[in-house]
Amino acid sequence: MAKKAKGNRIQVILECTEHKESGLPGTSRYITVKNRKNTPDRMELKKYNPILKKVTVHKEIK
Repeated sequence: MAKKAKGNRIQVILECTEHKESGLPGTSRYITVKNRKNTPDRMELKKYNPILKKVTVHKEIK
C-alpha cells in the first residue's frame, strides 16, 4: 500500500474585517482553499458581505 502524502492545499476561513467595527450582529465568513507553498502568508480577498450589503475585505483566520 502506498503512503498518503500530506497535500499542499488546505482549507482556510475568511472573515470580514469591517463587520466587527460596524456593531451589527452576525458574521460574514467564507471557506476557500489555498496552496500553502505558494501563499504561506494569510490571505486577503474582497468578498460580498450580505449583512452590510457591500464588498469588503475578508482576511484569513486561524
